[in-house]
Amino acid sequence: MIPVLMPVYARSEVAPVRGEGCWLFDADGRRYLDFASGIAVNCLGHGHPHLTRAIQEQAARLLHVSNLYASPHQEAVARRLVELTFADTVFFTNSGAEAIECAVKTCRRFHFAQGRPERFRILSFSNAFHGRTLTAIAATDQAKLRDGFEPLPDWFRVLPFGDLEAAAAAIDSSVGGILVEPIQGEGGIRVAPPRFLQGLRQLCDAHGLLLLLDEVQCGVGRTGTLFAYEQFGIEPDVMAIAKGIGGGIPLGACLATERAAAGMTVGTHGSTYGGNPLAMAAASAVLDVVADPGFLAQVRARAERLRAALDRMVERSNLFTEVRGLGLMLGLKLAIDSRAFVAHLRTHGLLTVAAADNVVRLLPPLVIEDEHVALAVEALEKAAQDFPLCQAA
Repeated sequence: MIPVLMPVYARSEVAPVRGEGCWLFDADGRRYLDFASGIAVNCLGHGHPHLTRAIQEQAARLLHVSNLYASPHQEAVARRLVELTFADTVFFTNSGAEAIECAVKTCRRFHFAQGRPERFRILSFSNAFHGRTLTAIAATDQAKLRDGFEPLPDWFRVLPFGDLEAAAAAIDSSVGGILVEPIQGEGGIRVAPPRFLQGLRQLCDAHGLLLLLDEVQCGVGRTGTLFAYEQFGIEPDVMAIAKGIGGGIPLGACLATERAAAGMTVGTHGSTYGGNPLAMAAASAVLDVVADPGFLAQVRARAERLRAALDRMVERSNLFTEVRGLGLMLGLKLAIDSRAFVAHLRTHGLLTVAAADNVVRLLPPLVIEDEHVALAVEALEKAAQDFPLCQAA
């Protein structure tokens, strides 16, 4: 008999019922150090007083009215995002996948409005993860995402990640944009080489294409700057964000320049829930904290301490082989199956996330302190020591 919850998740045995700061607790009171953060969502941890208060106060005033009416809440948050980024305009969504859909539609409409509807195809890259919609899985070459859903839209040409020459060679009269993650999260915490992203920007400029960045996981302070692109010396034309921007409330956004969004006119896109007052209250509270330069400096300092501790651990380990990533979006490359080790880490009270290429993702709340760094590394080392030899072989 099928369970009441559609069986599409391989859920772990951990069942959190309460959170406090960087900790999660189950019904029996067992606590877990949360270095998963709801897959990079809970950027301020659990129960952050400013975020909690903003959500509670807004819930008492107004939850939802739809986008049929003027939205001072959306305008205020959009104005802040525009002031903080490359963008001139913002569309709010409920998720990262929807933000990607909006980014793709923005690119398609840009060329349509320019009288070039034949430029419908977008270049994307191997091992990418852009979400679970049919459009998003069409943009990746990962069989585990595509199996059972083909044929998929022929809108993407998937190329090797980091291969600028392949991207240049793939541009023809059907290509209108390039979609890339500055840091591949699910794909194994692979940081794009700066010259690769800079080269993609140059290709887009030379060929009249739009550069679309997926910062759904790496954005909103996760890398130590408000958005990762700031560290690569480029600016995109369109950017999808989500996860951390709501701090735990479902929220995404598509940011774009005025030029890129010229085709997005009344009736071309929409969302019933996107950007409702509750989500905007959460986003405003998150930005109050995360957009502060002093807070971002603290994130970088915490990230340096965590990275240094992990590097030392790798030097004395036969199980860990490499540390990857930027800021507090880090990956531990293992010599064995990372999913088995992630499950084992839970028995040591540490929650992490598996990724491709036998990588364990470490995505702690941005508010971690030195004690959390020390406890996480201690748990990793103890787990490595008693990890079953039969699995490590």
